[in-house]
This record gives sequence, C-alpha cells and structure tokens, in this order.
Amino acid sequence: MTALSHHFVTCQNLEIHYTAWGERSAPLVILWHGLTRTGRDFDELAAALSDQFYVVCPDTPGRGLSQWCSDPATQYTVPFYAQLALNLMEALDVPHCDWVGTSMGGLIGMLTASLAPERIRRLVINDVAPEVPQAALARIRDYVGQLPEFQSVAELQAWLQQVYVPFGENSAAFWQRMALTSARRKDDGRLTLHYDPALVVPFMADNSGDLWAQWKQLACPMLVLRGALSDLLTSALAQRMLDTNQHAQLETIAAVGHAPTLANAEQIALVKGFLTDQYFGGH
Repeated sequence: MTALSHHFVTCQNLEIHYTAWGERSAPLVILWHGLTRTGRDFDELAAALSDQFYVVCPDTPGRGLSQWCSDPATQYTVPFYAQLALNLMEALDVPHCDWVGTSMGGLIGMLTASLAPERIRRLVINDVAPEVPQAALARIRDYVGQLPEFQSVAELQAWLQQVYVPFGENSAAFWQRMALTSARRKDDGRLTLHYDPALVVPFMADNSGDLWAQWKQLACPMLVLRGALSDLLTSALAQRMLDTNQHAQLETIAAVGHAPTLANAEQIALVKGFLTDQYFGGH
C-alpha cells in the first residue's frame, strides 16, 4: 500500500487536482467521483488497489482543489468532462486504463469509452444508468444550488451522516474524512461544501438527453454496481442495461441506496476482483 500524493495538471485550460496512489509504472485505474463530491471519496478503494495499480482520483472542475469553470452551462457537463478525461490520460502518457465511476463518474466513463474505445479496458459503473430518472433529476436540482453552512467541522460531519444515510454503514474514520475533504471556508468564516454552486446551471436547462446509444456500443468488460434502495439506478434501468449490452454484469448491494461508497471490504473486493480478473459473479 502506497500513501497518496497530490498532483496538478492542466486539462481543457483548467487546473485539475488529483490524488495518486501506487507505483507510477503499474497499470492505471482512474476513479471518478459523483456530482458534488471529490476524488478523496475513494481513499479506501484507492489504497486497496495501490498494490497492483497506479490509482488516479481526479477532482472534477468546480469541486475540491480543481479550478472552477467560467462557463457553467457548457463546462459543467458530461461531454466536457469526457474530453477532459481524455486530456488527463494524455497528460499521464498512458495508452489505456481501467475506470471506476460513481454516479456522474460512471456517466463520464461511459461517454469516454464510447468516444475512445481503445482507452478504456474495463469499466465499473457505480449506481447510474445511461439515463437519470426525472424524479432523481428534480431532487438534484433542489439540493445542488443550495449550499448549507456550518459553524464547525463536527456540525458538517453530523450533517453528512444524516444526508448520506443511503450510503449505508461506514466507519467513523470514513465520515471524518468525508467531512475534512468536503469543507470549504467562506469569507465570513463559516463552512460550506467544497463545490461551485453553479454546478446546478446545466440541470436548469432541463436537458433530458441520455447515453443509451453509446451504452449499446460499448464492448469492454463492464461491472454495474447498484444500491438495492437506489432511486437513481432503479431495478428496471439496471435490467435494461443488461438487456442492451451483453458485456455488462450486475451486482446489487443490499441495504444501500445511492450510492455504494466502495469503502468497505465487501464492496472493495467486488471492484478489485473485477479489475484483476478474479471476479466470477454477476447476474
């Protein structure tokens, strides 16, 4: 296991921060987070994979330590992020990688693999389908633009544990790290979440496009993870994914909603097994 290191690279004329784990000479795996989160969400999984992979966990623009965008309507979008991901791979000077994407990160992985099939060897899609249900989109619109404020990190941590109950059971250390990597000080000294509230702008355009056409074309091995209680990846959508692409396998995580954290031993074993050809499950 190798300790994380911090790196900055320019992609699409933006400064992008990523953490890295493992030996630079090892096969690359990119772990890409969800809508309002950061690459630090993957600390546990990255550490577990670092004995066999070089693990890169980017902060998407507008989150964490990456630069905020000047044109939210066009830059805070999956197509822009996919081009940025290809730039990142070029900057890392690697011909291909494996990809693990949670929610938005899964959508970016699908589109990146569609645009450049030779770049993605294996794809883990964590709790997202090629389309997002309207009810889930409405929920996203409601919360993304309304950043809460806190007096202390302890208050922020308590809020995270309440709001992210769908994540399921996680350790105290997990929640503390979530709080530490989610916090941003405002000018008045109060804490808020570490993302640009303008992320909501593309959602207000009511863009109902989907990636089903791209999904059907993907030919790399794919593992779809679904929280059994998820409102984002419903059982019907998961079944449609299997019905329309023979390269996909499904694992459902019990007692979890949106989204599995990939931070406990069982979930880490699923991902690591799939990436190292030791996975024989799926249904």
